[in-house]
Amino acid sequence: MNVFLGLVKSHIVLIVAVLAAAVTCFFVHPDAGYADYFDLDTLSCLFCTLAVVSALKERKFFEWLAGKIVTAFGNMRRVSFALVFVTYFGSMIMANDMALVTFLPLGYYVLSSCGKREYTAFVFVMQNVAANLGGMLTPFGNPQNLYLYSYYSIAAGEFFKIMALPFAVAFVLIALTCLFVKPVHVELETPETAAPPAWRMVVYFVLFALSVLIVFRVFPFYVGLIVVTVALLILEPKAFLHVDYALLLTFCAFFVFSGNLSRIPTVQSTLGHLVALSPLLVGTASCQVISNVPSAVLLSRFTTDYRHLLVAVNIGGLGTPVSSLASLITLGEYRRREPGKTGRYLALFSLVNFLFLAVLIGASYLNDLIL
Repeated sequence: MNVFLGLVKSHIVLIVAVLAAAVTCFFVHPDAGYADYFDLDTLSCLFCTLAVVSALKERKFFEWLAGKIVTAFGNMRRVSFALVFVTYFGSMIMANDMALVTFLPLGYYVLSSCGKREYTAFVFVMQNVAANLGGMLTPFGNPQNLYLYSYYSIAAGEFFKIMALPFAVAFVLIALTCLFVKPVHVELETPETAAPPAWRMVVYFVLFALSVLIVFRVFPFYVGLIVVTVALLILEPKAFLHVDYALLLTFCAFFVFSGNLSRIPTVQSTLGHLVALSPLLVGTASCQVISNVPSAVLLSRFTTDYRHLLVAVNIGGLGTPVSSLASLITLGEYRRREPGKTGRYLALFSLVNFLFLAVLIGASYLNDLIL
């Protein structure tokens, strides 16, 4: 019984996602349309990234890099800035989900190496916020941006103009929040980890780049999937034992949940009516229930006001843990690293997310006056 309860607690996010998907199946019975729910590019990219990150962990790359960060930055405030903003700018290049898969383990190892694990909840929450907001400035920074940029044929200059103020406000909010961390001195409390073999790290980072390129459809997803899988089977087969398969299943369940929800006639008619009143507020609210990417796809069918919808599905990634898949990744990683402390994390997560969201909604209305 204790083993069973332990499994339930460690996979509660997956269980909730599966139950939510199962409920929607009563309203939309399984059919051929279910196949369209699954974004194979995203799932393949996520699997490959998780596998490569697992291989880097096998070689203690993150422990080695964590030691370098602690030594270089010297106090907790600067360390927090480094971890949060590497995630912020990383999300511009590799999208928010992959940025978190990469940098959350780094954050944990940094805090562990200097004996500051009490900051884990704060750093994880801020890394999550940074990942969700960092990619909003560019058409390729977030998946919902790519979709809306193409769907509405938005000019690049106009896109930057729409997102410039929310991006600037997000940057300032994140920086100001990190200033609340006291600049207490930190130093390594664990033995310094030897540098991993350089040639192996070069190979793994090439594989990581291939994984990220799947999202941008530089080549078919199965090409990257085959190359990464074969290479790691040869170089680091143990890496596959530590891939977070529960996270992959959580994504699949969430795709079914959001896909079914968008096909329920009552949901469609209600959203069609409401989005005409306020694309910004309805778009933001929709993200809280079905996440930002499905909200972008669904609501684009009911409005031509792409300016407000674009802002909504970017800032709407803040809020509830299901408002973006990136937030589910962070919650799952925190539960795994700090079992039994989820309540504290969710309290801080909600406080920071909804506070940032309120400020960004206000800034968006200010943006209307400027534009």
